[in-house]
Amino acid sequence: MAARRRVMLLVAVVLSLPGFIHSFQPLFSFDGNSSTHRDITQKAVLRKTAEVCRDIAASEGRDFSLTIDDSLSADKVQRACSTTGTSLLSTVLFQTSIANMYFSNAKVDVVFALSEEHHFDDETFQGGRDIITAGVSAVKASVKLESFVAGRWTLGQVCHTLQDFYSHSNWVELGNNAPYSTLIKPDQPLGNLADLSTPTCRNCTGGNCENNLLPDLLQQGLLTSGYFNIFSSAKPAGKCSHGGSFDKTSEQDPVGGINKDNVGSSHGSFHHKAADLAVNATLELLEDIRVAVGDKNFLRLMGLSQSSVLCFVIDTTGSMSDDIAEAKRVSFDIIDSKRGTQQEPSAYILVPFNDPGFGPLIMTTDADVFKDSINKLSASGGGDIPELCLSGLQLALTAAPQSSEIFVFTDAPAKDAHLKSAITALIESTKSVVTFMLTDVLASRRRRRNPQGGSPRSMSQSDAQLYRDLARASGGQAIEVTKSDLSLATSVIEDSSASAVVTIFQVVRNPGRPDHFTFAVDGSLRNITAYITGASSLTFNLTSSTGISQSSSQSSGPLASFTTAGNLRRLSLNTDNQTGSWQIIVNSNNPYSVKVTGQSSVNFIYNLVEAHEGAHGDFSLKEGRPLSGGNASLLVSVTGSDTVKVTEVTLVDSSGPTEVNGSLQSLGSGNFLVTFSGVPTGDFVVRLRGEDSSSTSRSTPSSFQRQASTQIKTSSIAVTAQANNTNIEPGSTISIPFTVATTTSGVVNDSATGTFTVRANNDRSFTSTSPSTVAIAAGTGGKANGTITLTAPASAASGTDVTVTIEAENAAATDINYAVLRFSVVAKVTDITRPVCQVVSTSTNCPSSSSLCASSQWEFIANLTDGINGTGIESVTIRQGNGTLNTSTVAGAGGKNITVATYSASCCSQNVELAVVDRVGNVGKCLGQVRESTTAAPVTTVNTSTTTTSSGGHTLSISHCLWISAVVALLWK
Repeated sequence: MAARRRVMLLVAVVLSLPGFIHSFQPLFSFDGNSSTHRDITQKAVLRKTAEVCRDIAASEGRDFSLTIDDSLSADKVQRACSTTGTSLLSTVLFQTSIANMYFSNAKVDVVFALSEEHHFDDETFQGGRDIITAGVSAVKASVKLESFVAGRWTLGQVCHTLQDFYSHSNWVELGNNAPYSTLIKPDQPLGNLADLSTPTCRNCTGGNCENNLLPDLLQQGLLTSGYFNIFSSAKPAGKCSHGGSFDKTSEQDPVGGINKDNVGSSHGSFHHKAADLAVNATLELLEDIRVAVGDKNFLRLMGLSQSSVLCFVIDTTGSMSDDIAEAKRVSFDIIDSKRGTQQEPSAYILVPFNDPGFGPLIMTTDADVFKDSINKLSASGGGDIPELCLSGLQLALTAAPQSSEIFVFTDAPAKDAHLKSAITALIESTKSVVTFMLTDVLASRRRRRNPQGGSPRSMSQSDAQLYRDLARASGGQAIEVTKSDLSLATSVIEDSSASAVVTIFQVVRNPGRPDHFTFAVDGSLRNITAYITGASSLTFNLTSSTGISQSSSQSSGPLASFTTAGNLRRLSLNTDNQTGSWQIIVNSNNPYSVKVTGQSSVNFIYNLVEAHEGAHGDFSLKEGRPLSGGNASLLVSVTGSDTVKVTEVTLVDSSGPTEVNGSLQSLGSGNFLVTFSGVPTGDFVVRLRGEDSSSTSRSTPSSFQRQASTQIKTSSIAVTAQANNTNIEPGSTISIPFTVATTTSGVVNDSATGTFTVRANNDRSFTSTSPSTVAIAAGTGGKANGTITLTAPASAASGTDVTVTIEAENAAATDINYAVLRFSVVAKVTDITRPVCQVVSTSTNCPSSSSLCASSQWEFIANLTDGINGTGIESVTIRQGNGTLNTSTVAGAGGKNITVATYSASCCSQNVELAVVDRVGNVGKCLGQVRESTTAAPVTTVNTSTTTTSSGGHTLSISHCLWISAVVALLWK
């Protein structure tokens, strides 16, 4: 273990060195002319998503006019894929999902920096291919269990390795213009590889490496890749090096390198061709996954969603019968009113909890399944009053897509309050908004007896504060009402389920004080709603951009109508194109919150990133909290508009006057790298301001403002953790080394000492071990190390995702930071062969004249099997053809199951392609085709009657001069 820690420390040191990255740049190209892993991944995802939408539209008889090329944007694709023409369409979920994939792609350069297999260095073609095929199997298993977040994370990592092949090998120099498909086909041999004793390169001349590949290598078409080592110059005799200032092997004969990572690399003249092939290879990989999981699940994996999920976490103890009934009512109203429309929820999530249990989590895209599940909830028991609320919420946070809104119904304290920091970490990591519907919080003064005869239910103000804190961290609300008034408060759920909801402004004052707040209304906003929570004594005044005012004494006035339920005031604003600066004045000395939302296609997403310094350095996703007093960087992307000019990105203290302005660097296409210097201790939210010139009715642009919901907290503790694998086999244990450090002004304090409390938690209740504390001793460089183990049960289904949070808290319990890691449970796949297709027969009575084709049918029959050791056929679908497919299962020789596929179609549709998928996602295809022939088929007598004859195991049916040739093969994607 000590040796491993030394290696991990060495890797950390190496990654901090300038210019270490040795692949396509992960995220940004600062030379302005090179492609990055982010570019390649985004292009492939957008193109493949558009292709799937185009094919779905064609099958449904709808038009699809989008041109599919490298100029696509998420907004263009989402609008083209939309089944309605609404202008209110949010691309936040889609762009967030794409970002997840390219961030996990970039993370490979951090976590697996020195792994030759992950980068196809050192001629490790078999090892690289194994990483790709194992990863693809893991993605398919995740999708099968609807673990889309884990699937995206794995997919991004797989894409990195696949894309590096084209930059690090000589595939491009060999003259290949198509991807090396064998890399995603585990049952096909890797051929024509240069062996260890074969020289591959000669010295570059004067720094020019254009012709350093040996002519014999190119003539024989042998495949090689460059060797890379940052510590030693040793490499096999005559072998190519990767190249670059950090590659020591490039200093030994043959000197130089062959990488094509950017236009300035050793083989930089081939960079753009390598990048294009990497895009096409990624498309090929995505197509294989698409066929295996189906179009609908593929689009969910890509994150293409026209609306948010509807997610409820519900207390099911005895006193909750009224709350369950209200949750049922409001969810059914949403489902029934929006079914079949653009605003229909993209998925439904339900997590029940009580004591001593919580779950199971139910996630479905079928509204009727959700209805049935919530119908089955019943209120019973109650026991000792506190319930496992946070355990249920933890399941929802790790299952729901990022930036989801989750609603929690309860009237009891949390028995698992120790999970508060883990829940906060998940909220910050997923940027999900959590709103609590708390009933009878004041029951300490008006105690309510459990209808089941148990102890009286009560939630004190201190109990409720836990929920208020979590709501505040997420940008949600803690709505406190009586059970009789709950139906008045659930309007916020219906508001959030509308399409393209954005946050314009949000603030919390705790402790409370009278204050005034301004927010900008732009021309794209519709249906603006303000929510104010606070004590009953709170008063407010609303003023429009034209100077008209309305006070809280007017429930209906010139600017808004509002309702009150418990501590919530909901204001529905009558903006009537009153763009400009609005103001809310709140008068209260008690804690309160103000939140203003609206509907608009224009929004933004952001992610914390951390820099690898140096002229050729880059960035990767930063996990955990930024360091107090240090610098922080955000990648900000504006969604839904190309007419917004961003002028300011600010970190705003959510409870005070502090603001930190960022320095903007435009990366094009609405993307900005924003750098903040010396971020002080505090809780911040990201606010974006600018100008929107989209309206044609105004001569000057309108002010534009959006605000993120989730808080960004700073910390003086640094927590880093990484495992050498993100997949766990059922029944196995994985070790997760982690490091804790104390920082000063964002830099590790080498002389610091101290003891930290460590808490490790996972959302699946898997067996785990971890130290309860770690201590930083003198002379350790201000760092302490530890190891956590996680064991997946042998019974865990392949594709199960598990999220681990590692928290470190200082001795005074005043500061905390965390790391969040995601793993997939993946059973080892032994079935790597694809289903076998054998034609049984084809028959036709198609006329020779195409004008008469509609009156006749042809038929195609094939037997489909999955081999002796196969896992069995799971699905057969029509990939091409307008006919009808029927399947049945029969027993073959030796008891082997045979799936009989029978396809029939009009003679006007003369081709069929069937996709055959086995239970682990291996994909095979059968092709059938009708074609005319001017000569008779061999071993066939042609006459005016139908004759059936067998040839080569294929049954052919000929009528007149037209015959069918079933061109059937097992094709691999």
